[in-house]
Amino acid sequence: MRCTPRFAVASAITIASAVSGGCVDGFRGSNVQLDLSPGTPVQAHVIGAQMAGELPASAHFTLYGIQERATEARLFELQRFEVHRLVDLTSPCFIDVGDHVPHPGLHVSMYAKKIAEDTGIADLANPPPTATEDQRIALATAMQRMIDVQLIANGPPLPINAVTSASTSVYPAMAADCSGPVDQLPPPACMDDASNQRRLQLCQAAWQADPSLFEGTDRVLTDPLNGIINGMVDGRNPVNLAPVGGAQFFVDQALDNIDAYAIYTQIDGVDAPGTQLLFGRPTLPTRGVLHVHLEGPGNPALTAEMAVFIDLGQDDVHF
Repeated sequence: MRCTPRFAVASAITIASAVSGGCVDGFRGSNVQLDLSPGTPVQAHVIGAQMAGELPASAHFTLYGIQERATEARLFELQRFEVHRLVDLTSPCFIDVGDHVPHPGLHVSMYAKKIAEDTGIADLANPPPTATEDQRIALATAMQRMIDVQLIANGPPLPINAVTSASTSVYPAMAADCSGPVDQLPPPACMDDASNQRRLQLCQAAWQADPSLFEGTDRVLTDPLNGIINGMVDGRNPVNLAPVGGAQFFVDQALDNIDAYAIYTQIDGVDAPGTQLLFGRPTLPTRGVLHVHLEGPGNPALTAEMAVFIDLGQDDVHF
């Protein structure tokens, strides 16, 4: 793309806060709707080695608006976000929470084993004569839940990935065994009441300390245990093949004089823009709404489509 060499040179970029003047007038606000293609990188698992095509867990995405001048391009940060697997079985806080669950604090990966323990049914195909119909249904439902969790987490064809709030927080360390220190999370395999209670307390404390720290759940896909879901990466729900996708952000600026948009990946705590992932220029196919087709420099298979409702204070499209 013609613009890529210019933005690849850090010395040629002036970074400015979008709220410090120069980018837009006023604070009327815009709505940005973003469809990310299935090839969009996802954050690495909470625990485990970073895999090819993943971002480090300590990284985030930033959507920038760009104003081009004769000698420089000015980037204005509009929104930070992360892309996570909707459910991450490696997360020590992928747990059941609430009055409606039988074992609050239980790691979801152990749900079927715990229900088997509750019902006394070791083999659903050969339940003991004393097993009730409700017990058999409970275990069958638990087993189906485990199948669905694996599909959501891994596919096929692809896992469900969520566009979420960005956070720099991390969970407490994981203990070596079920009887570890009170300030360390029990391993997922620990499903006794004491371990569940300690896990629940530590996870909820981490969430309370940082409401942006994302933790998804399989129970209600759009309502995470913590953090914010702005939408999904384009794809299909592997459980029922329903289409998923479409994220949106509301920003404080009326984006009526932006020459281009770009999404960068950036390590947390670093001020420089990072690595350009996607770039595109806006067109105006209809009144009040910009369309931006973004492509990855050197990787046209990596794309995104963005609609920008420019000025919600002067909106004749929504109302």
